[in-house]
Amino acid sequence: QVQLVESGGGVVQAGTSRRLSCVAFGRTFNMGIYAMGWFRQTPGKEREFVALIDWDGGTTYYTDDVRGRFTIARDNAKNTVYLQMNNLKPEDTAVYYCAADRTYSLSTATEAYDYWGQGTQVTVSS
Repeated sequence: QVQLVESGGGVVQAGTSRRLSCVAFGRTFNMGIYAMGWFRQTPGKEREFVALIDWDGGTTYYTDDVRGRFTIARDNAKNTVYLQMNNLKPEDTAVYYCAADRTYSLSTATEAYDYWGQGTQVTVSS
């Protein structure tokens, strides 16, 4: 059984920074063989892709809305993936989810991911 647990959400002012963390738990889970992604969702909308990272951090990809402001990183020894969010905007307000892709598709589609966390709320006030 694999469990992903996000943390770091909260209420922040526009223009400031926040770092989200996602820790993977599982007796035999080795995050090092999974691609990892961050997604976000607002009420009434589809869950949307934010960022992904390959197994060793050598490849990253971002949606246009966050490129240059957000950075995804991972520490496989800690089974943890991070999302550093800088220059936050009110439109970044959402529930943020991390996800693990065991097929290593490096896809932006939610269907490609096998494990999901419960989400952490980020609210950016103007």
